Amino acid sequence: MKDQHARSRRKRHRLTPQQSESRAAYMFLMPWFIGLVLITIGPVIASLYLSFTRYNLFSAPQWVGFENYIDLLFWDQVFHDSVIATAIYVLCSVPLILIASLLVAAVLNQGLSGLAIYRSLFYIPSLIGSSVAIGFLWLQVFGDEGIFNDFLGWFGIAGKSWVSDPSTAPATLVALNVWTFGASMVIFLAGLRQIPASYYEAAKMDGASSIAIFRRITLPLLSPIIFFNLILLTIQSFQGFTQAWILSRGTGGPANSLMLYTVYLYKQAFEQLNMGAATAMAWLLLLVIALITGALFWSARYWVFYGDDKQ
Repeated sequence: MKDQHARSRRKRHRLTPQQSESRAAYMFLMPWFIGLVLITIGPVIASLYLSFTRYNLFSAPQWVGFENYIDLLFWDQVFHDSVIATAIYVLCSVPLILIASLLVAAVLNQGLSGLAIYRSLFYIPSLIGSSVAIGFLWLQVFGDEGIFNDFLGWFGIAGKSWVSDPSTAPATLVALNVWTFGASMVIFLAGLRQIPASYYEAAKMDGASSIAIFRRITLPLLSPIIFFNLILLTIQSFQGFTQAWILSRGTGGPANSLMLYTVYLYKQAFEQLNMGAATAMAWLLLLVIALITGALFWSARYWVFYGDDKQ
């Protein structure tokens, strides 16, 4: 009787093949879930709590409410300078990268021989552009005795240290960021090659000019790619750090012209040990990026066209 009861219980608890596969899947996913909780969700919740505290790493956090946010938004002049420097950096860099990458992609899409070589040459700067070595190289290029001044000397123009002048330092930083347009160019090139050649042939037969073809065919069909690159570049530009840190030698100068938001966040956290203000800055940055991204997605309905649109 006992044996029959035990067999009945084992049969009742025997897993079906589908249940066995589900259990195996959950076991394989378990490390990812643990990492998500310990490495991502946990620190995010902790940083939100610390943004409402005064904390210097060596003593227990003290709850101060919205004091960090109020000080940053209304009383911290360096924070205001960092917002202005970041806004200039993003507003100048993103459009220039989009234009440069689209123009180069359009040229490379004209059936050039050796396309793979040209594509690699333009893509390489995007791999090394954010490196420390390139930052120091940029310092030499735009320094007092740099190559850029030698180039201007051919036209009789007197040079200067472009990275030490607050009126020109932001432009050198933007130039360094624009120089890394290769990744966006590769995405544009892939999008251009997906546009059917029959569209261009029909337009040429109707007598359309090159500008009309680009405006009426290329741009509308490429608008999803433009939107994708716009989102990526906007988020990346708000997070720019290494180039500004190297060009300003870690000071954010001259006159805070290179004090990008992330540079000041780093200085608050690891130089002034003001972790409460640093985490508050991180949450403000997240909020701004989320709002801008949401606005871009909202605006997409007016200028982004997909294949199933009826317009």
